[in-house]
Formats: sequence, C-alpha cells, structure tokens
Amino acid sequence: MSTAPQPTSAPQPIWQPGPDRIEGARLTRFHSWAAERHHAPAPDADPAVSYRALHIWSVTEPRRFWKAVTEWFDVTFTTPYETELAADAMPGAVWFPGAKLNYAAHALRWAGERPAEAALLALDESQEIRTTTWAELRDQVASVAARLRALGVTPGDRVSGYLPNIPQAVVALLATAAVGAVWTSCAPDFGARSVLDRFQQVEPVVLFTVDGYRYGGKEHDRTEVVAELLRELPTLRAVVHIPLLGTPAPDTTLNWDDVVAEPAEPAYEPVPFDHPLWVLYSSGTTGLPKAIVQSQGGILVEHLKQAGLHLDLGPGDRFFWYTSTGWMMWNFLVGGLLTGAGIVLYDGSPGHPDTGAQWKVAERTGAKVFGTSAAYVMACGKAGVEPGRDYDLSALACVATTGSPLPPDGFRWVYEHVESDIWLASVSGGTDVCSCFAGGVPTLPVHIGELQAPCLGTDLQAWNPAGEPVTDEVGELVVTRPMPSMPIHFWNDPDGTRYHDSYFEMYPGVWRHGDWITLTSRGSVIIHGRSDSTLNRGGVRMGSADIYEVVERLPEIRESLVIGVEQPDGGYWMPLFVRLADGTTLDDDLRDRVKRALRTALSPRHVPDEIIEVPGIPHTLTGKRIEVPVKRLLQGTPLDKAVNPGSVDDLSLLHFYANLAADRAGS
Repeated sequence: MSTAPQPTSAPQPIWQPGPDRIEGARLTRFHSWAAERHHAPAPDADPAVSYRALHIWSVTEPRRFWKAVTEWFDVTFTTPYETELAADAMPGAVWFPGAKLNYAAHALRWAGERPAEAALLALDESQEIRTTTWAELRDQVASVAARLRALGVTPGDRVSGYLPNIPQAVVALLATAAVGAVWTSCAPDFGARSVLDRFQQVEPVVLFTVDGYRYGGKEHDRTEVVAELLRELPTLRAVVHIPLLGTPAPDTTLNWDDVVAEPAEPAYEPVPFDHPLWVLYSSGTTGLPKAIVQSQGGILVEHLKQAGLHLDLGPGDRFFWYTSTGWMMWNFLVGGLLTGAGIVLYDGSPGHPDTGAQWKVAERTGAKVFGTSAAYVMACGKAGVEPGRDYDLSALACVATTGSPLPPDGFRWVYEHVESDIWLASVSGGTDVCSCFAGGVPTLPVHIGELQAPCLGTDLQAWNPAGEPVTDEVGELVVTRPMPSMPIHFWNDPDGTRYHDSYFEMYPGVWRHGDWITLTSRGSVIIHGRSDSTLNRGGVRMGSADIYEVVERLPEIRESLVIGVEQPDGGYWMPLFVRLADGTTLDDDLRDRVKRALRTALSPRHVPDEIIEVPGIPHTLTGKRIEVPVKRLLQGTPLDKAVNPGSVDDLSLLHFYANLAADRAGS
C-alpha cells in the first residue's frame, strides 16, 4: 500500500491542551507517582517528551508498569499474586499468577462511597433519563446474582443476553461476573441465525432477553426470534424475560421485575486473574465468528488504565459512548464504572428524530466524554448540525471517535462546529483486546487526521513485510509485547490453532492485527484501514461469510462477493457482487429480495450499498474467494500490484473489478 510522503517540517496541531488541563490530568499525577514509587522516568517539562518516556517504560518494564496500575487504582486481590508477568510470550502470557479477584466487586465498590450518585443514566429516543444509583445498581446485581446461583449457575458457566443497551444488560453482565460465570451478548437487531452462530458455540445455561426493541421511532417485535433461540439452544436452564415492549412473560420464563424484587446480600466469587469474564465475537470472515475469551483480571486492569488514564475519567464524571451490546464498545463503556464514573446508556437510532440526537444525549446527561463513530461525525457535517450553537455542552471535555479512521475534514468539523477548545480523541483498537492500541492522551496535542499516540502498555509498531519496524511509512499494525486483555483463548479451540493463525501466522510471536498504520516520527499514529477483508461498517465488524450464506440461499444467485472499501472522504462503500444463475436478470425485484433477506437473517448493517452483476467471482487456486485483492483494486491499486497472478484461477475476471474502479474514479 502506498502513502503520500510525510512533510519534512512538523505540522502545527489543531489543538493543544492548556497548562491547567495538563496539570490536572490523572495521567500527569500517575506519572509523578509512578516515578516516585516504581522507577518510572521523571516527568519532563515538555508533555510530548514526558509521555514518550512513560510509554517506553510501560512496554520495556511491563511488570513494574502493571503493578503500578494495580496500586494506583487500588485493585483488591483477595489472594495475592506471585509475580506480575510470569511468561512474557505471545500467545501464552501469564499475568498475575496466583491472584484472585472479582471484576464486579471492583465495578460496584463505588456503591459504598457514593451510594446516591448516578451509576447509570439510561435514555431512549424519547430522551427521558432513567437514573440508577450506585446503591440501586449494587442491590439489583446482588438479586440477579442470587437468582443465578439458585438456578445452579457456577463459575465458568455461560450466561447470554439478547438485549439492547439498557440498564438490565449492565446488571446482568455484572451479576454474571459476580458469580464467576461467563457473559456473552448480542444486540436484538441481530437475526436468529447470527445469534445462534455465536451462542451455540458457547452453550449458555441462562438467557436474558427482551420481547423487542424501539429504533427509528418504530417498535420491532422479536418474540419469534426469541422462540427460535429457545428451540435451538438446548443447554438453557432458564430464560429471564424483560418486557421492553410490554409483552407478558411466557409461562416457561422468569420475569425480570420478579427477579430484582428479591433482596439479597452482595456476594462476589473470587476467581483467578485469568478466569474468563466474557466472550466477544469476531466477524466470521472465513466461517463461524471467533469466540474470543477475555479474562476478569486482564479486562479489569486494561479498562482501569484506558478509562482512568487515557480518557481521564474518575468518580462523578459522566461517560457516554454510542454503542450496542453486540459491539465491544459496549463492554468498554461498562468498564467506565470501574473508575467511579457514571455511564450513559442510549438505546435507539443514532440519528432519530434528527442527526443531532447524540449531541442532545450529551447535553441532557452532562457527559464529560462523548464517544461516537467517525461515520456519525461525518454525517453531522453533511447534515449541517451545529452542536456548539444548539446544545449546552459545557460539561464536555472530550469527543472520542472510533469504528473507522476519522478523516481530516472530521477533525476540522469538530473544532469548527463543536468547540475550538475541545480534546478530540480518535482511537483505534479491536474486539480482540476489547480496548485501544492507540488513541487519546489528555496531555498531548491533536494533529489533523492522527491519533495522539500509542496507549500505555501497548508496544505498538508498524512493520513492513520483512518484519522490520518502519517510521513515517505505512506498515502492518503489530504489537510486540503481550497486553493483559489479549484473549486467554478462543472457545472450542483446544490446541490454540485458530488463535495462533488469527494473529501470529505472519510474524511468529508478534500480534498482527490486520490494520495498515503509520507511526510518525512525532509519535502519533495514522490509521489507513483494514489490511485484510474484514468488513467494518460504522465501527461494527462483520464477516463476509455470514452474507454469502444468506445471499446464496436465493436460487437466482450462483455466487457472491462482498467488499468493504474505505473512501478518501471518510465514507465506506460496501458493494455486493453477484454471479447470477443462467436465465436470471438482476432487476429491482431481485435486488429487493437480496436486501430483505440480509436485513431479516442478519441485520440492517449487512445490507450492501450496491448490488452489481459480475461475469464471475475470482478464486485462489484452492477455491477461496479473493477478497483482499479485489478490495485493493477498488481502492485504485494497479492490477499487477494488487494480486499475485499465479494464485488466481481466472485472472481475466479481475479486469472487470479493475475497470469498475477506473470508471468510479473517473466519474
């Protein structure tokens, strides 16, 4: 992949934190404290020099750094650890062996210190706020955990949620963690097949579910989908019904209100540091989604570091990120509770009744950190939204974006139309670590089109194909030292083969994530998009295999190919190429049936932007569809550089895609 040459002189930042903001940042205080207590380098008068030195220390002295994190955030080990990092290998790192703790106990300890303050602020499209205090949250978690124990749920059992972004989902997650069980969730806009492809892998014993959800001003009944889940998940012992649309609980299910009405004493099962906390799912590009297992301790310390230091969140702050329970950012949002911040849960369309809806949420809740997608920022610009003029955002300190690279125009729009003195934190990470590799640093300047820096504890590098680190050049995003939140394993991957092949096949012992990045000589990071075929629409990663399965059920479709292409203006183009059966015509009726099938079986996000008839689908010599080379062609890469001709079954087919790219570029 090529990139424009870097300028010889350093560009001027679009924003610089003032002295008061730098001095007051929790990161600044942590650095000084770590220098005194844990041999971190002394802070420098230049914040950029200071952060770079702290970052180098965090990745070269991981034992000292992560010990400092646990002490700074007062992590409670019910059983002490033997050492911070026993095996410094990937995969196979062993963090804090011997330690026992509980994630939910840490999230809910604030109920003792701030019982009457808001832990959860929940809104839907009506914009009415429903508040859950810390004491109420603790009590509800205790009741649900007690019921789980009464149902025979023990540490290691899986508990699932088919839920929107509502308080009950947070309660269910924390109750699951409290008993040492393993949480997993899907959003209710997922169709039954998508949910079953995920939940059937982990065999849940309890399902929390709604009867439907509201989105875009409409009610969406999901009772038939839920009925199918119950039929196809034979391991379920119990179902807890949450009547979001007012449907009575079926006779065979428990009612949520009855469960939380039974008082119980809080009880938190001490579990080993590497005990599973939850299962997240990859996109399923080459088959079933990967069931990614992350640990209670690893997520605890990673999210404390990320929320508390990189987002500067603490007790009494309000943390909002627009997300759904099917995206890792929901789990990350819940992690804000660990710092004592109240989290804002929004259940609804990001743009209903108008594009400014998310800014209204930030205004009504007094959010300090407002997280959204790059696509939403760009949509606001196109719609002429004026947040700084039309909303009271006086509590807002940080606008954070993720999901896809925020283009330069997005940076300019924030500073011109939101606030000229605002911290813009563009971040990038992955479901695979449920965190950020690079992103916000409250003490550093912001440059247009760039992430501020690699995150603490993340040995982020850009490597060329020879495995050599490069600066001011595009390379593969790699992480050369382990992070605590890296997967402990994949579900149903007993010998670790799938885990190894997912991240360590290209560079043995080094995590390759699948993104193109540039690390600049100034220490910032530029994300260029995916280096593989994973679809990433509005921050939600999707697998092509799911789409092929649905589309190719239609008798008119012989074969298909779906590609996601990042656009120079920050947009995302997702065309579906179809090879038709003999005698079939791609008319409006067939296009509508393809879209309807995808929307029903998967989700609205899986519906392509265009459906294009092609003479054929190119394959490798072993019969695999060629996705990455076609993506490169559509991005303008010449054919002789996009693919190895000896690896393709019919090279002539690729000329169609190359010509299409040329036609689009010239139009």
